Amino acid sequence: MEFITEHLPQVLMILGVLALITEVAVLGMSTFILLFLGLSLLITGILMNVAVLDSTLTTALWSNTLLTAALAIVLWKPLKQMQDSKGAKEIQSDFAELTFTLESDVDDRGLTQYAYSGISWKLKSRQPLAAGTQVKVVKKEVGVMWVEALGS
Repeated sequence: MEFITEHLPQVLMILGVLALITEVAVLGMSTFILLFLGLSLLITGILMNVAVLDSTLTTALWSNTLLTAALAIVLWKPLKQMQDSKGAKEIQSDFAELTFTLESDVDDRGLTQYAYSGISWKLKSRQPLAAGTQVKVVKKEVGVMWVEALGS
């Protein structure tokens, strides 16, 4: 305990960094509680290290209590909005470059099958396509390849 009180600013900064690492790496920024606590520990340790705050356990307790509450009040809403926003971007892969010739007619019902990479995929198209048409994959879903005629 004597070691902790002698090196309180450094101990607080180390605990703050550990809390931040745990929040980001282990919890994936899902709770924010360790984020606020880690930031408050880090700020308190820095303020004690530059002699803005006294290096006592009582000061550390009150400083962390107030800073954690203030950070939670200020950062909760923006962080929650950031967490809730989902980017709806298409993932590009090798499937998008796949071209082949249809062996049977394809429409939006997905009744036609195409074997690729050991999997039987349903083929769908926004416009009906006749057998023998050269097509490219434009979108993929679970078990479904959306195709369109080349040159469309």
